[in-house]
Amino acid sequence: MRKTLGTLALLGISGTVTGAHAQSSVTVYGTLDAGIAKVSGTTAQIAKRDNNKLGFRGVEDLGGGLKALFQLEIRYESDTGTVEAGSRPLFQGQSRVGLQGAFGTVRLGRGLTAYQEASTAFEPWNGLPTVVPSSTGGSIGPGFQPDIHVAGYTSDALGPAGNSRNRFSNAVFYNSPLYNGFQLNLTVGAKEANGNAALIGRGTALAPQYPANSAPSAAPYSVSATYNSGRFGALAAYERNAIETKLWALAASYKPLPDLKLMASYQQQDQSHTMAANADIKAWLLGANYTMGAGKLLLGYGQKTPDAAPHVKQASIGYEHSLSARTYLYADLSNRKTPPVSTPAILRSYTFYGAGVHHNF
Repeated sequence: MRKTLGTLALLGISGTVTGAHAQSSVTVYGTLDAGIAKVSGTTAQIAKRDNNKLGFRGVEDLGGGLKALFQLEIRYESDTGTVEAGSRPLFQGQSRVGLQGAFGTVRLGRGLTAYQEASTAFEPWNGLPTVVPSSTGGSIGPGFQPDIHVAGYTSDALGPAGNSRNRFSNAVFYNSPLYNGFQLNLTVGAKEANGNAALIGRGTALAPQYPANSAPSAAPYSVSATYNSGRFGALAAYERNAIETKLWALAASYKPLPDLKLMASYQQQDQSHTMAANADIKAWLLGANYTMGAGKLLLGYGQKTPDAAPHVKQASIGYEHSLSARTYLYADLSNRKTPPVSTPAILRSYTFYGAGVHHNF
């Protein structure tokens, strides 16, 4: 349950109100998600369907329509209680502070890029990252966001080991005001070295293209334009990361019925700065969500087409059943055909099974 500043004072968390008109509040929020999952060729394990997080969100009214904002978000593993992935930043989710007014919202710090943040509204699992290691050399889950929905693209290519792939650190974030359903979003990262491992690219192991802890060759940036009218939504986005990989994307959603949402997207990635051949990756996704009383059905099918390599194909189905406004049970089934690392010219089929419980507080 969300806690306001008055309640937090009982826990030793305090806020300060200054000035005759200033008002401030802090909200504590989070998720707990745990379940059992299995991929063909592996043993069943305790897993998660969504990222587990603990967040702190604050706002102070400065008067004259101006507000100060902050948000901190810790991510952790519910089955072990450790920081997510064991090596990620304490505030892996985000750590941003900024101002909001008639000009829009400006924040500084770490968070999802303009493209990555907007794209999840056009993915049937809403960007949920459920993944279980498989014999492909990667991970498999029912959702499409980490791979097909973003064409396998990495926003933070030069981040330290364990960092997530869809955020910028050391960045400025801007969201324009909404105008007749339209909004412009922009993220610009600084050219700072972040303790990254070496990235060979077009180099060699002895002389990698990006040596360890090297600065980006260009400042990374991300831009997206979104439109929402209730029944219809659209996205156009472009992003370039710190190693000059480029991605553009188009997506749309439509609600022919109040309880039915249809989604489609297309993405294309250009890795020519670090790959001498076969540098393009294309991907597309179709999805649907259908609400049936306390239940919700999730459907998706997508393909990813790397140059000179077999298509990656994935079909997924999921079901959620709400026990309350904050808690639901879920079950997922997904099949992916993808080339294993050992035999990249041959597609193999992998099936994912998962079920669990999700709680928001």
